[in-house]
Amino acid sequence: MRRYLGIKRIRLPWLRRDSTQSESTPLISKAGSAKEEGEELGHVTTEFLQTGTNNGQDLNTPVYTRIQPHYSYSLMDYFLKYFLFLCNLVFTVLGLVVLGLGMWGLITKESFAQEKIGSIGTDPMLILVTLGLLLTMLCLSGCVGAVRENCCLLKLFSAAVLMLITAQVLAAIMAYSLQDQIGGYLRSGMLVAMVHYQDDLDLRFITDEIQSNLQCCGADNYRDWEVNIYYNCSAPGVLACGVPATCCVDPLENGTVWNSQCGVGAQQLDEFTAQSVIFLGGCLGGISRWIEQHEGLIGTVGIVAVGVQILTLFITTRLLESIQWHKVYI
Repeated sequence: MRRYLGIKRIRLPWLRRDSTQSESTPLISKAGSAKEEGEELGHVTTEFLQTGTNNGQDLNTPVYTRIQPHYSYSLMDYFLKYFLFLCNLVFTVLGLVVLGLGMWGLITKESFAQEKIGSIGTDPMLILVTLGLLLTMLCLSGCVGAVRENCCLLKLFSAAVLMLITAQVLAAIMAYSLQDQIGGYLRSGMLVAMVHYQDDLDLRFITDEIQSNLQCCGADNYRDWEVNIYYNCSAPGVLACGVPATCCVDPLENGTVWNSQCGVGAQQLDEFTAQSVIFLGGCLGGISRWIEQHEGLIGTVGIVAVGVQILTLFITTRLLESIQWHKVYI
């Protein structure tokens, strides 16, 4: 009878094991059950690894990934990381140079003096300071974020680049839609620069460069220099009824020495006589002609600049995804 009961307790492999506990079956402790499951899982994993190795299978199969997930950077991820770092480092240095030039210009002209601090808002050097500061902060966040794999800085950098792209596209659309009014804005700016020609060294430099390179004089014609208190015909001094030397056709005396008095009294001359001494045409027409001649180059440069920014945005997004996946599986 005991032998018969012993045989009946042997379970056949194809029969379903009943894991429910009853009053007649002994209770198994949870610790013991967890330990047995851990040992069983260890045996299965070891056996699976041995089988996969012996059969020449790759351990990076979907089954192995489910057992032990792992993510590592690819060669492309490293390339994008250091490429983004180097590009932002170069533009950070460029931003610091622009910022230094702007600050040097403000300090040299003593723009922070008490008597000049009120007009510092219209100083052209302030544009360089603002541009250099924004460029430095933007590129520095991308540089540090890439090398330190900081997701917050990279998100800030990508958001700033996206805003910059949007602003440039909107500015291009507005410039195209308001192209008839741009001439009026340029004329007003040119006249303001002519009024402060003797007082502001930056405006003087910009005006001289425009007149000498475009071979023009004044905004609409050479008589626009009457708006300047020094070149007005009612002003005292040798500059009265004159124009700057950059308006002269040949400002070099004997081809070597700069003649700063070549435009003295030019406003009193008629156009036929004055055309042999100074340029009669205004700079607004010269600027319009220059834009028409180089509109293809301007458009190409604008498209390339926006394209580089879009590429930078895609690189930053890809690097962010790689960093997030890497942190999840560490």
